[in-house]
Amino acid sequence: MRNPRRPAQLLLEWYASARRDLPWRRTRDPWRVLVSEVMLQQTRVAVVIPYYERFLARFPSPQALAGAEEEELLALWSGLGYYSRARNLKRAAEAICARGGFPETAEEWRALPGIGEYTAAAVASICFREPVAVLDGNVARVMARLTAEEGDIASGSVRLRLKEQAQALLDPAHPGDFNQALMELGATVCLPRQPKCLLCPWQDLCQARRRGLETELPVKVRRRQPERVALRLALIVDRGRLLLRRRPEDGRRLAGFWELPSVEELGPARSLKLLGRFRHSITHHNYEVELWHGRMRRALDGCQWHELAALDSLPLGAMTRKALALWQS
Repeated sequence: MRNPRRPAQLLLEWYASARRDLPWRRTRDPWRVLVSEVMLQQTRVAVVIPYYERFLARFPSPQALAGAEEEELLALWSGLGYYSRARNLKRAAEAICARGGFPETAEEWRALPGIGEYTAAAVASICFREPVAVLDGNVARVMARLTAEEGDIASGSVRLRLKEQAQALLDPAHPGDFNQALMELGATVCLPRQPKCLLCPWQDLCQARRRGLETELPVKVRRRQPERVALRLALIVDRGRLLLRRRPEDGRRLAGFWELPSVEELGPARSLKLLGRFRHSITHHNYEVELWHGRMRRALDGCQWHELAALDSLPLGAMTRKALALWQS
């Protein structure tokens, strides 16, 4: 090791000058940090920021969310995706209210509904200075390269090993800053495809860089190819109202959300005009969507009319919002 200073010190010095100014980094309020960590799961920072600010303006405390109707919550979350996060956050808010205050340790946070190991460690370290390391996708990538880990990064045993190594490096005096610095390093420098090694505070310590493996690690076993699905959606408008159907409350994806009916549901006699096409991806499915437009007076079975001016108050999925944006354009 060319530089005798501890890796944590190098990382924290880099973070002090390179960190992005993000709204959730200006507070140690557990509720605000919890909301940010839940929203940031599998969602880019730029997408999260406006949702985060709108959400906290409406639900500034766990008490405010615990007393809200689920439909209002889902409407405010609409477009952010992974809606189970919103439902779990409400359940966690109810549990916080029931216990009379916030947990402080990661173990206590994990006892709340819907709070996993990563979120528990993040909130406990940032807000209560518990010296516990986090492991999200960014941290796993950084640690895999730092240690030249050649196992499958999705493997449970490999992830446990990487977390133990992060824990060994963690600065116990500044655990929240350390964890955020490590996540920031993965998000801005130690990128998946083109790591910016010359900007990295650990470039002299990185085993992958030393061995010329920085673009080959971490190892990921190839996932199954996504399935291509063709859809034809019907956008039916009548007197300032839009025809929508509600997904069943059966626990499946987007349960309780409103969406456009399919062309096939309208029957063969309808006269429709093709408005355009767009693509939409969800987990293992790539949808190729055609949007058809027409008019009708009578609602279909299972569908309801909704005022166009009131759509923002409804929970609408990302595919439905894309269709509406295409129509409005």
